[in-house]
Amino acid sequence: MYRVRIIVKEVRGECTIGYRIGDEIIVKKYYIPEGQECKICLHALTGMATLLMPFAKGVSARELGIGNIDDIGYVQCPDPAKPYTEGGTVVFELKREKLES
Repeated sequence: MYRVRIIVKEVRGECTIGYRIGDEIIVKKYYIPEGQECKICLHALTGMATLLMPFAKGVSARELGIGNIDDIGYVQCPDPAKPYTEGGTVVFELKREKLES
């Protein structure tokens, strides 16, 4: 089993939740552990939700169409940003890491 480290790589415009480059969210097995400092945006989560479980279970980023190497992929928040909304678009890196047994 793997965990997925979700890292903010780019913010285009102004993210309404306040994500900044380098912010991280960890997904471990089937959940997001409590106590993480980073807020979790539902818009961003919906943009990656269908990819997280297959990726966490070992399907490569290449097979999912989100990257050029197996263990690192990229997804984007669905907020189109200005002039359409007051928010901004955020690009996230999904980095798969093997959990020790």
